[in-house]
Amino acid sequence: MNLKSIIRFLIIIGALLLVVLFAKKKIVKEYNSFMDEYKGSETTAGEDVTIEIPQGATVKMTAQILKDAGLIDHKLAFQLRIKETKYKDSIQPGTFTLNTGMCMIDMIKAITYVEDMREVVDRLVVPEGFSLEQIANACEKQGICSAQEFLSEARYYSETGIELPFEVDNAGVRYELQGFLFPATYDIYSDTTAKSLIEEMVNTFNQVYTDEYKARAKELNLTDFEVLTMASMVEREAMLESERPTIAGVFYNRLEEGMLMQIDPTVLYPLTNGMYDVDQVLYEDLELDSPYNTYKYTGLPIGPICNPGKASIEAVLYPEEHNYLYYHTSDANDGSHIFTETYDEHLNTQ
Repeated sequence: MNLKSIIRFLIIIGALLLVVLFAKKKIVKEYNSFMDEYKGSETTAGEDVTIEIPQGATVKMTAQILKDAGLIDHKLAFQLRIKETKYKDSIQPGTFTLNTGMCMIDMIKAITYVEDMREVVDRLVVPEGFSLEQIANACEKQGICSAQEFLSEARYYSETGIELPFEVDNAGVRYELQGFLFPATYDIYSDTTAKSLIEEMVNTFNQVYTDEYKARAKELNLTDFEVLTMASMVEREAMLESERPTIAGVFYNRLEEGMLMQIDPTVLYPLTNGMYDVDQVLYEDLELDSPYNTYKYTGLPIGPICNPGKASIEAVLYPEEHNYLYYHTSDANDGSHIFTETYDEHLNTQ
């Protein structure tokens, strides 16, 4: 073999080695991607995607739907993962809103249904506007757990591993999970604990507070935590559904004017340790030195003063536009308010 042939041979061998190395690198990368998706258990922030699963869809068909929607990269990872769980024969038909940041198991849970075989021993009703402290008290009265157990679990969410749908700046608040315990009716089982109940409440909130809400908050130049804080104020102030957006509009107008918000429940919350067992605020109470007190400090209180429902959150995100700066309870005894633009009008209508 002459020198020219040897050089040609070495070039061919080198090219083949490069192809093999490239292929190996690609295979390793693909394998790691597959395993990350297959084993992943952490849900992160992503984009909401709506899919339609037809009646009678198989696991293979569902995997294709998820891949086509950009929710997964590896159909086989989904097929293998679901077959290892109790959800393998429980895919449900219908329209589902999933998120590109969801881990595989959370995605599986969202599109399946497995009947809980545990016996329901009680039900806890959490009304809109209940504070975390009131929920804790209700749990103790119903024998679910002690109020102290509930309060201890809810004080610092970061120590429990509970995921919230957005970052919060809540330094100095009484309870970090105030506002995130979504009002609803919850089934209580023999093995329900304070922690498991709190996790269920927060998970319910996470499902309600969507990416649409987050985008709208940005449009309003508010943080999501400010939206939640303002919604808690609307919840404690509004008695009528129709007035929630109107009251939210008053809050925006006062903030725009740089006025004190002067919302009674922001005094009652610290004054009553969250129990709201006092009917009215006295003049002497208005000087209460608390970061929640909007008679003493401008702007919003330091955090939510209760747990608002969906209607109050949406009232803050889509407030009524008007020029009202004041309101007070009407004489109709139906929970309605009289709204006015000036302080003189406010005084004259009382």
